[in-house]
Amino acid sequence: MLDQNSHLHQADQLSLFPADTDLWSVHRADSPLIGTAIHNGHHVRPELVKAMALDEAGRLREEDPFTEYTIRDVPNRVVFHRSRFEIDLNRGRDGAVYLTPEQAWGLKVWRETPGEGMVHRSLSVHDSYYAMLDQMLGDVTARFGQFVLLDMHSYNHRRNGPEGAPTPEADAPVINIGTASMDRQRWAHVLDPFIAHLKSYDLNGKSMDVRENVAFQGNGEQTRFVHANFPQGGCAIAVEFKKVFMDEWTGAPAPEVLQLFRRMIAESLPVLQASLEAGG
Repeated sequence: MLDQNSHLHQADQLSLFPADTDLWSVHRADSPLIGTAIHNGHHVRPELVKAMALDEAGRLREEDPFTEYTIRDVPNRVVFHRSRFEIDLNRGRDGAVYLTPEQAWGLKVWRETPGEGMVHRSLSVHDSYYAMLDQMLGDVTARFGQFVLLDMHSYNHRRNGPEGAPTPEADAPVINIGTASMDRQRWAHVLDPFIAHLKSYDLNGKSMDVRENVAFQGNGEQTRFVHANFPQGGCAIAVEFKKVFMDEWTGAPAPEVLQLFRRMIAESLPVLQASLEAGG
């Protein structure tokens, strides 16, 4: 059993520690394979923290910590460092700032509703991010003609509390692949081998449970943006890991599961590359 210091050291390696002013990080490579972790971030700018009713633990519970770790071997990487409670890049601009509980899983986010200026400053980050992404993907398309973007997320399955019953497995695959916004037939030659690859692994002595459009359908803004703006060359796959890689109530990671997920993605890269080339 790991002692506390060892556990903290491992958690340290599994996480990034961006500066408070950092918005996102981009690592560019000469490759058509891209990984993003746009809900990995936790920072909220000070003017918003002062107006928030939701505490840090409550925010963390709905964020996607450690998703950045799973894409560290993907050649091109984009990681967003701000909390989705500041600006949610995976929602359309008109819903990217959570102003009501209905937009935030019933959570009371604000003690006082942010003013127009505060909302505008958050939305400007949304605008800037998608301008950056458009330029980057255009660059990759010009170089390779097509690309695969793995849009990494995670989801809670213990919403009844730390001692409550988890979401039934029938409704909660370990890995949910969201494809609703893509031309499924066009990209089957990429998607099907990728899903088959993920299914070839085991977790806790059981075959990896990978299903399509069960817990989520892949209707997020980023995949929609890719398929709308790069309809011929862009294959964006929404990958949702069930939070079996961490305790969603305490935030403590399960390093061995995270290492497995990272290895699965790393070892999928030759499969994705070959599939792209075969269909090109």
